[in-house]
Amino acid sequence: MNISLCIATHRRPERLAVLLGDIAQQDVLPNDVVIVDNDASGSAREVVERFLTSGAPFPVRYDIQPVRGIALTRNRTVQLATGDWIAFIDDDERPPRSWLRQMVEAATRYEADGILGPVVPVVPPEAPDWIRRGQFYEVPQIASGDAVPLNKLRIGNALLRAACLRAEPGPFDVAYGLKTGEDGDMLARLVHKGAKIVWCQEAVVYEPVEPRRLRLRWLLQRALSGGQEFARMTLAGRYGSVGGLRRTFLFLRALAQLFAALGLMVVTWPLGRHHAARWLIAAWANLGKLTVFFGWHYSEYT
Repeated sequence: MNISLCIATHRRPERLAVLLGDIAQQDVLPNDVVIVDNDASGSAREVVERFLTSGAPFPVRYDIQPVRGIALTRNRTVQLATGDWIAFIDDDERPPRSWLRQMVEAATRYEADGILGPVVPVVPPEAPDWIRRGQFYEVPQIASGDAVPLNKLRIGNALLRAACLRAEPGPFDVAYGLKTGEDGDMLARLVHKGAKIVWCQEAVVYEPVEPRRLRLRWLLQRALSGGQEFARMTLAGRYGSVGGLRRTFLFLRALAQLFAALGLMVVTWPLGRHHAARWLIAAWANLGKLTVFFGWHYSEYT
């Protein structure tokens, strides 16, 4: 396969440097790597130049997308990619040596148009006890070769046929701006048009959890954003046809689940903070769904 590996980055030079080192050690190397910096000051440039000077085993294209927006940045990586296949990995992830080989082998084995793999968060030893006990960073467990459910489509660890991407406008929808969900939206459009996107459990990458994410506030913000994304995708018809009845059901179910989760939070508080936090997070996710009906959208990338 002729593979372009695309990385959208924003003010994570140290993590980007580590990622490039991991990519250089892959069993199967990409034909080229495309890095688009979403920092107008070009904070990733020095990392890229240092990597090239050290003897990069593949060509590297570096560009700056000065306007903030993950969809704009990812679109630019696709525009610069020349491969017949395009791999995506986030700038804060760590791929084992076998990662890209596993993706390539899965695409061939399953005759797929796209392969997605798990992104496993790595919680540091100094994380609060309630974070560890709550297991708030679980990832979906899907059998290799199975079609990825529409509500689990993500681009943080992916290999896609370039022709499918280039046939889509964007291909990421810039209307998402600083909100999350542009990746799930794009992949759902591909699936609806017949693309075969399957899971490869073996093609795992790891994501060290940053200290700022070891807080209840961040978990609540992530839940709110995830709830909004689910509601937006549902109302846009990405999960199937939607009419007045389904809209009403979504609203009433989210409302009922919000109050049920709040009640369970109170009941489980004596059993431990991690139990109460889990139900509060569930409540916030349903609050996120409800806010979409009133036109409020949380911009996670602000």
